[in-house]
Amino acid sequence: MSVIFLAILALAVVALVMAALARDDAYRAADKQNKMFWMIILGITVAVNLLVPMIFLQIAGLVATIVFFVDVRPAIRQVSGGGGRRGGNSSDGPYGPYNGGR
Repeated sequence: MSVIFLAILALAVVALVMAALARDDAYRAADKQNKMFWMIILGITVAVNLLVPMIFLQIAGLVATIVFFVDVRPAIRQVSGGGGRRGGNSSDGPYGPYNGGR
C-alpha cells in the first residue's frame, strides 16, 4: 500500500514541477486557471501526501493531479508550441515532407 502512496506523491511532485516550469501567459492563452492556482493546488497535494495520511485528501489530490496531466498540460503544450515533434507536419517523414510518391 505504501508503494501506491509513494507513486501518488511522485506524480504530484512531477505535476508541480511541470506547472512551475510553464509560462504564466500560456495558462491564460489556453483558457485555463492561472499558474498560481495550479501551483497552490498541486503544492497542497504534495504537502497532504507528505504530512497528512488521510486517504480521502490524498484521493482528492490525485484527482487534481490527473486533471492537470489530462487537461491543463496538453493545452499549455499546444499553446506553447510543444508537442514532442521538432516542428513540421503530421505527413512529414524521417527525411522531410512526404509528397505522395511524386
